[in-house]
Amino acid sequence: MLRIFSYLPNPRVWKSLIAGRLSGVEVETRGAKPNELSQWLWDFDARRLAASEQDAGSANARTGRRGFAGLLFKTDAFLAAHPFGTVPAAYSPDGRIGIFESNSILRAVARAGNDSAQLYGTNDYEASRIDSFLDAGLVFAREAQVYLLGVADVTEEGYDRMAAAYEFYLAGVEAALAEGDYLAGDTLSIADISFVCDFAQFLREGHYEEQLSAKGFALISENGASKYQRSFDHMLELSERPEFAEVMGTYVNWYRRKAEAK
Repeated sequence: MLRIFSYLPNPRVWKSLIAGRLSGVEVETRGAKPNELSQWLWDFDARRLAASEQDAGSANARTGRRGFAGLLFKTDAFLAAHPFGTVPAAYSPDGRIGIFESNSILRAVARAGNDSAQLYGTNDYEASRIDSFLDAGLVFAREAQVYLLGVADVTEEGYDRMAAAYEFYLAGVEAALAEGDYLAGDTLSIADISFVCDFAQFLREGHYEEQLSAKGFALISENGASKYQRSFDHMLELSERPEFAEVMGTYVNWYRRKAEAK
């Protein structure tokens, strides 16, 4: 069993939940909506704090930095296990080892899972090729996070930077899928799982179409389904598989309806 503390729902955590379903690993999540995590104790045994425990004088009180402003409550043990102090924050079953960054947590699930699932390849070279896609995906996901969080105030420079990252990443994914049904081999791997979750999250830009239009920008993904048909089809097809759909729910249904309406 692997435990993850995070804001929820979180597409980055979905990666590990999907992999767990496919490989037989129990993945437990704890957390709440982003604006509620200031009321939680950040720890292996994360829990919602009573009002009386939310005291600036607490030994666990910390000043939020990346992604969270204001007062947070993190134990010393949490910070020892997670030196960057961020979420999602995963732990080994005994709580002694902290694992951070969503793709590293995803790798941990795949390593702990049934070998028959082959989510991390069958040898070191296949695993390294999968790592290549995971690393490329992290670069794209980081740019997407900055873009989506700041879309209300996006500048031409920021928009162009995201567009360039999108074109570069999708071109690579499209080229890989031209060679087979999956990104990193003949079977589904964690490279595909990571792609589906990160790309589905990026497509949320469609919710900000009016805001972007008011600034003179079109959706970066506007014509993507025709230009990168394999990539879009891959995301949509996998998201309908039970192991994905049970985790992602209706997250991409709005995009399906929009695509069908064209």
